[in-house]
Amino acid sequence: MVLTGRAALLAALGSLPVGLLEPSWTGLLAVNGTLGLACAVDYALAAPVRTLRLARSGDTTVRLGETADVHLTLTNPGTRRLRARVRDAWPPSSWTPGTETAASRHEVTVPAGERRRLTTRLRPTRRGDRRAARVTIRSYGPLGLLARQGSHTVPWTVRVLPPFTSRKHLPSRLARLRELDGRTSVLTRGEGTEFDSLRDYVPGDDTRSIDWRATARQRKVAVRTWRPERDRHILICLDTGRTLAGRVGDAPRLDSALDAALLLAALATRAGDRVDLLAHDRRTRALVQGRAAADVLPSFVNAMAALEPELIETDSRSLVSTILRSAPRRSLVVLLTSLDAAPVEEGLLPLLPRLTQRHTVILASVADPRIASMAASRGTADAVYEAAAATQTQSQRRRTADQLTRHGVHVVDATPETLPPALADTYLTLKATGRL
Repeated sequence: MVLTGRAALLAALGSLPVGLLEPSWTGLLAVNGTLGLACAVDYALAAPVRTLRLARSGDTTVRLGETADVHLTLTNPGTRRLRARVRDAWPPSSWTPGTETAASRHEVTVPAGERRRLTTRLRPTRRGDRRAARVTIRSYGPLGLLARQGSHTVPWTVRVLPPFTSRKHLPSRLARLRELDGRTSVLTRGEGTEFDSLRDYVPGDDTRSIDWRATARQRKVAVRTWRPERDRHILICLDTGRTLAGRVGDAPRLDSALDAALLLAALATRAGDRVDLLAHDRRTRALVQGRAAADVLPSFVNAMAALEPELIETDSRSLVSTILRSAPRRSLVVLLTSLDAAPVEEGLLPLLPRLTQRHTVILASVADPRIASMAASRGTADAVYEAAAATQTQSQRRRTADQLTRHGVHVVDATPETLPPALADTYLTLKATGRL
């Protein structure tokens, strides 16, 4: 039983002692029989809450930053009209701050034997699964003096997927891929490429591409054209350890790494390559293998949705062993991790020869753009100290990148906005030069 504000106001207008304004039948009847009788009748006419039937429908997935509509169907099987306020509770991260109250609360009237549908609009602020909490219903009588209140558990889950903001770079990279594939420009010869066709020789062509047998048959100089090999294997490895838990701007480094991985996966599948995904720290958090080209991106997005960086040190030995098991043949291994000196020099560098002797390796890292702005700051003592610290950080990253390069690793170090296109460009460069 819930005493409403209207009943309390009526009691106050009746000059009741404050100490008697408790939501109990004894106090109300003793002071004001009329008000007590009205409350009793109002309570008796309020529709019961426990017998209501509730069901859900609506969206089950949504991209981060977009909205999802979840519908709650409320059926009143009783004989009394339901006048209610409904609170559809979800985790706080299901809405942007300050909008939860307006989005999760509804007022509804349901005649006896009828149903109504309420819509709760979610706008999640974090990736992962958002599960519905309890639905609390407060049923009022016709006078609004007393109310019945109860809760129902109506399960529903909305999976919040990565936003894939880097997809805006995909058209320009696909155009470059078409050039490499010979649909918009002349194909060139590169080591490790596939024969495509013959054409007439034009001044400037590489003489090594001349096909002498075809030239003899046709009595004119013919050259071979080549295209990058298809059906290459690419393994994208996400480091989910503590180094990617650090935030750059408003998002963890891992979110920027996910965005870069999605752009690369979309581009590589269009190129006819096979793409797998591995997320690892001390154990494997996600593994997506052997998907058809049409299923690669949906499978990646679904696996990435629940990934969160763990506040533990990544086991580099376990990571390298898992990579070698997941890619037994020569592949392109793309490792999205950190360029911090200690984890790389102490953990990864001693193990790199095991990778580079079998695979082509790209290491991609998220750089903090604030470091560059700090390095350029001047004017005050604090600014000078910040500039010195930023310059030292930049120097350490360059030194670590140089060490990796000497081991045969292609290093991509870029800010969150530029990392996805930079990684895609590195892939296209390797493909154009026949090094995949």
